[in-house]
Amino acid sequence: MRAALHQAGAAALTELLRWDAPAPDQRRLPCRCGHHAQYQEVRSKPVLTVVGRAQVSRPYYLCSQCHTGQFPVDVELDIENTEFSPGVRRMQAMVGQDAPFDHGREQMRVLAGLEVTTKSVERTAEAIGADIAQGEQGEIEQALQLDLPAVAGDPIPILYVQMDGTGVPVVKKETVGRQGKTEGQPAHSREVKLGCVFTQRRWDEEGYAIRDPDSTTYTGAIETADEFGKRIYLEAWNRGWSRAQKKVVMGDGAEWIWNLAAEHFPGAIQIVDLYHARQHLWELARRLHLNDEGHQKAWMKVHQKRLLDNGKIEKLVGVLRTIESGNPEVAEKLRTEADYFERNAERMRYPKFRRQHLFVGSGVIEAGCKTVIASRFKRSGMFWTVRGANAILALRCCQLNGRFEDYWEGRRQAIAA
Repeated sequence: MRAALHQAGAAALTELLRWDAPAPDQRRLPCRCGHHAQYQEVRSKPVLTVVGRAQVSRPYYLCSQCHTGQFPVDVELDIENTEFSPGVRRMQAMVGQDAPFDHGREQMRVLAGLEVTTKSVERTAEAIGADIAQGEQGEIEQALQLDLPAVAGDPIPILYVQMDGTGVPVVKKETVGRQGKTEGQPAHSREVKLGCVFTQRRWDEEGYAIRDPDSTTYTGAIETADEFGKRIYLEAWNRGWSRAQKKVVMGDGAEWIWNLAAEHFPGAIQIVDLYHARQHLWELARRLHLNDEGHQKAWMKVHQKRLLDNGKIEKLVGVLRTIESGNPEVAEKLRTEADYFERNAERMRYPKFRRQHLFVGSGVIEAGCKTVIASRFKRSGMFWTVRGANAILALRCCQLNGRFEDYWEGRRQAIAA
């Protein structure tokens, strides 16, 4: 039944997409070279639509000076240089951002009855993602040149910005000259910097923060920290940073995060993820009491429960600096961790933050690294180019942020204009 309906629909669509030759006084069009293209003939091409394969018959124009051909109807229908209708390309983009490209091809065959190749899903999804990324880059450049207008709306009680980085496996050419995690070994991945923005208006009976439902949006790319800083700033601004009554930046102890916070979000409350700070202490406990789980837990009970969790960072630093070790590696680790806690002391006043009903853990961005990045980019056997990964990530964020329809509406308006 579905195949019969598709066949009938494609036949009807073929008739609707049949253009006649233009009138004699409409057989010239301006050409980009400055001359004019002359009407030649009506040509047809196959186009895969959501109801199957149809034929589009439309006028063809050719410039005798630069020999460039034109199909104005293709531009109007948004099928220029492609054999897929906008509806089919939307499908390819949706399945391509969500799962491996071959899985997307199978989804289109089973759910829509459309036969496409794995490569076409990949190329279409990456092309749309690259177009979305290009639009975002244009907004970023515009934001750097002009003062951003305040986003209208009601005041936001608390607005959070969280940032993190996670590795994505890439092809060899993308890691040339890059040092891997193991000394002397080349890198096998590139870091995606991911940021999220969300709001909070309430907390539970015990005073723990509750994130507003469906308030999280994401942005990210494989790029430098400086480039990412402009990206996350624009996302925060578009989400209402200017009208937030309380502004919070959260992350782990990575230096690049706090450099961006100082540059783009001055005056915001800065919080180091409590659970990341605890991990630093656990690493020390394992070094100090090797293979002795009992002593590790006892050490953590004192240093975590009594000092770190209570925001007594100066005391914690003092204790760490008094611990002596005959093992040079352990001694160096102690100095490094003491410096880490000392450097982030004001970002670890957890009782103070909890009294304000703020989050003290960056679980939202941690979950984002799994749902946005890992579930799509880190599957078995996957290796990406930077260009391809950034395109699919832009597409994926656009869809997860609920802006996919806005993108297509923007395309329609641009064509109509």
